[in-house]
Amino acid sequence: MGILELGHTGLHCDDLPVMRDFYERVLGLTVTDEDPSIGLVFLSARPEFEHHELVLAPGRNVPRGARLVNQISWRVDGVESLQSFHHALVEYGSKIDGVVTHGNALGIYFQDPEGNKLEVYWQTGLDVPQPFRKTIDLSGSVEDVLALNERLIAEGDPVQ
Repeated sequence: MGILELGHTGLHCDDLPVMRDFYERVLGLTVTDEDPSIGLVFLSARPEFEHHELVLAPGRNVPRGARLVNQISWRVDGVESLQSFHHALVEYGSKIDGVVTHGNALGIYFQDPEGNKLEVYWQTGLDVPQPFRKTIDLSGSVEDVLALNERLIAEGDPVQ
């Protein structure tokens, strides 16, 4: 017996329509089901495989800024996807907390409209001891970003 993977998580929301729009339009998740009568929205990044990975529900009863969720992380398929997400997040006006390399992954940390901390990341396939965190620029070509990642790893000083 053992846990295979995280199946889904749920968030209580103040403004369900705004949250649904963000996760559907900005992050590109698919609404797989919903029940407007009770206000549940089910979303998936892989609807052909997983009915939902995120459930949005009304009923947030703590003020924004209350620390309930450390982070919710979404894996993407490459540097190009990270670059596209960065553009979409900037265009939407999301608060971006950092664009970093962990050596073994490149990630963007940001907040949804209600201040929940999220991450989109791509696994590099490199074995880098953790913790390792350095700011990285994703604006170059894929080759430039990968070369910068390797240079930052080689420099050492694992946390900036």
